[in-house]
Amino acid sequence: MTNATKHFLTIDNGGTNTKVIIVDQDGRQLSVSSFPTDAIERRPGFREVNPGQMWRDIGKAVKAALESAGLDGSQIDGVVPVGHGKGLYVLGKDGKPFMDGILSSDSRAADLANEFESRVAKIYPISHQHVMVMQFPVLLRWLKDNEPEQYARIGHVLSNKDFIRHFLTGEILEERGDASGNNLVNLETGEYDGRLFGFFGIPEMLECMPKLVSATDRCGSITAEAAANTGLAEGTPVYAGLFDIDACALATGVLSDDIFSITAGTWNINVFPSKTMAPLDGGCMNSVFPTGGTLVEASSPTSAGNLDYVLRMMTADGSKAASYDELGAMLERTDAKYTDVLFLPFLYGSNVNLGAEGAFIGLRSSSERDQLLRAVYEGVVFAHRHHVEQLLRVLGHKPKAIRISGGVCNSDPWVQMFADVLNLPVETVAVTELGGLGGAMCAAVGSGLYGSFQEAFGNMSKLAKRFEPHADQTAVYDRKFEAYEALLTALDGGWAALRDMQNSLER
Repeated sequence: MTNATKHFLTIDNGGTNTKVIIVDQDGRQLSVSSFPTDAIERRPGFREVNPGQMWRDIGKAVKAALESAGLDGSQIDGVVPVGHGKGLYVLGKDGKPFMDGILSSDSRAADLANEFESRVAKIYPISHQHVMVMQFPVLLRWLKDNEPEQYARIGHVLSNKDFIRHFLTGEILEERGDASGNNLVNLETGEYDGRLFGFFGIPEMLECMPKLVSATDRCGSITAEAAANTGLAEGTPVYAGLFDIDACALATGVLSDDIFSITAGTWNINVFPSKTMAPLDGGCMNSVFPTGGTLVEASSPTSAGNLDYVLRMMTADGSKAASYDELGAMLERTDAKYTDVLFLPFLYGSNVNLGAEGAFIGLRSSSERDQLLRAVYEGVVFAHRHHVEQLLRVLGHKPKAIRISGGVCNSDPWVQMFADVLNLPVETVAVTELGGLGGAMCAAVGSGLYGSFQEAFGNMSKLAKRFEPHADQTAVYDRKFEAYEALLTALDGGWAALRDMQNSLER
């Protein structure tokens, strides 16, 4: 290792916010610059982003992060894109964007996804994936059926962070971890499989798939155009990068199956690295993990993003009904018995039925605002517990602890709620922007600074807090979760009727 300190810059493009984070070789977070991911909702269920605006906003955020860190672009030793998984970003046959990107919280193709999932046993031995509404092939098939003129223009299909890397380098490449989480890769061979494209009725898209690369591969350099937009130095190395799930797992040191990783942000993500793949009846997803082996995942868009929406909805002008400081104080002075209202955190999608929608259940004339808000916090954690129990059935035993990341980490009472609801110790790490740290670790390994992710974690990350479950709170939450699950079962037959009604009103 040379004496000069290395600096790594991560562009972490999430479904709610996009952040640029600069981290040094010792894991010190030097600066963060962020902006809201500017989602366009042209129809109910559609969530898109304009690529030109996204690139301009990224350029401003990179320049702001460099200025805040007191660094010149030439002092950045590696750049890594980290992005939300799934969704869809395409280039035309000329290699240029021509349509808005589709975010992972988009639900336009729910009916298609349901139909494909009913036949998933045909492809599960190949991809070891269930079908999700926001996966590449489902969205591509929706475009083929509903916007054929756009579909015909597609020349290249990319994941979010690979799309951003294209802006940085001009290269068109797809990282294997993201691709494997999108039902397009044979998990035995690690390569695309034409049988999967045939299953989804999009065989012509196989030739539009870019070359696959690994997370730590160097994939070009900052171009002159990208340097002008961002303030980075032309020629700076750019590495393949990571699906944000992988980035957060690596940053929290979740490198074996004795610790689970939870990310609570826009998405409800629960994973553990495994030497074997989850079976079809486990209800989980499998994907390629950067350390080798498989990442077993149970996830859905049912997490903390629900809270932001409810807060805005509770005010006439769309501003937030309460500050996060006020909400934190409310959580501190209340406990599991405070509210008997249940919240289904399905505003952006569901983890029980693709047609399920968000709801408060148990409202009375005496219900108060804070009881509803606490119910939202609890509903999000119950949705995570639903997935954690799926992982436990696959693994067969409890982990030693859970490492948590995402916006929830800004609230100690909320993290404590996770420990109480899950009845497991929950740990946080010192760096707040774990997607940024995971990206920096990727660059550190890719550049040869550290020989493995284990070595990078040992040098760049450390645990901050540990939250032990409180038995009295766990007992109350167990009763609530039992009711939550029972209500989901009772409602399961009604979601289709709700969707039919909604569709009739949209015509």
